[in-house]
Amino acid sequence: MLLKTGRNISNGGEPYIVAELNSSHNGKIEIAREMIDAAKECGCDAVKFQSWSAESLYCRDYYEQNPISKRMVSRFSLKPAVLLELSKYCDSIGIDFSSTPYSLEEVDFLIDQCCAPFVKVASMDINNLPYLKYIAKKNIPIILSTGMATLEEIEMAVDVIENSGNTDICILHCVSIYPVEAQFVNLHNMVMLKEKFPDYAVGYSDHTIGSEAACAAVALGAALIEKHFTLDNKKIGWDNQMATEPADMKALVDRCHKAHSSLGKYERELTLDELDQRKKMRRSIVAALDMSRGHVIEEDDITAKRPGEGIPVDQYKRIVGQVLIQDVHKDQMILNEYLCERGTE
Repeated sequence: MLLKTGRNISNGGEPYIVAELNSSHNGKIEIAREMIDAAKECGCDAVKFQSWSAESLYCRDYYEQNPISKRMVSRFSLKPAVLLELSKYCDSIGIDFSSTPYSLEEVDFLIDQCCAPFVKVASMDINNLPYLKYIAKKNIPIILSTGMATLEEIEMAVDVIENSGNTDICILHCVSIYPVEAQFVNLHNMVMLKEKFPDYAVGYSDHTIGSEAACAAVALGAALIEKHFTLDNKKIGWDNQMATEPADMKALVDRCHKAHSSLGKYERELTLDELDQRKKMRRSIVAALDMSRGHVIEEDDITAKRPGEGIPVDQYKRIVGQVLIQDVHKDQMILNEYLCERGTE
């Protein structure tokens, strides 16, 4: 997947790490700006907000049954003008900005005004096919979260996006439980998704506590890691208690990059340092007993010990049958210059 910034997100590539800010800013731009700064300091590649409003998230019937909810949703949401200002702030400090929209108007604003490099589709909208079609036709890279979705629903969503002329897709494995216990994460689904959708990047939206699952996902080739982020997870808020604080987020980012670096290459390749270790750690052919000049070496006459600076032990068959041209003591390394072929002595 190629972002509008030019950054390529691919399976097995350097993981693109997104700090999900959700509503941990409590609807306050000052806190949101602090969170952006902290995410940047942690090494995250992007911050992602939520573009919902009271009108775009729930219907009237819900609010009539849950009257306090409308006030809460309004309190934790960010106005379009605030999101625009935050997008400009992100650009000024060099971190990507995006959001998860919940209406067509929010999609348009995010793309046309905020110039987001990608749009994140929430798990709840994976079966909202007209909505997916609308976003796809905006010619914007799409990060598609798959929580709560069957494989058939994921396939249907991808088909709709593809048929709308958009193939810039990153599919996120996700379990929509906040938080989710490790035994329910099922990261092997990433392997399955890469097999089912070989043309697309596959990542992981991590709702666990800690960094272990994210690092394991990177080891499985995750192209993108998304993690909920907060300045203080002790405060009351939507999903704030399961969000990651700055110190732990920095550790997660560092561990993910180290995990990726440790993957290396598919081809077997030894470093110069490791080749040098052979001299210290491998075995050389050594005399198993005292032997005099003229002795014809038999297999029982030799053994192998460190260091590996002499004749390698895997050449023992070449040594058997050769003649010593000097005395050799027990436990002494046998060198090529001590030997000659039988009949040439």
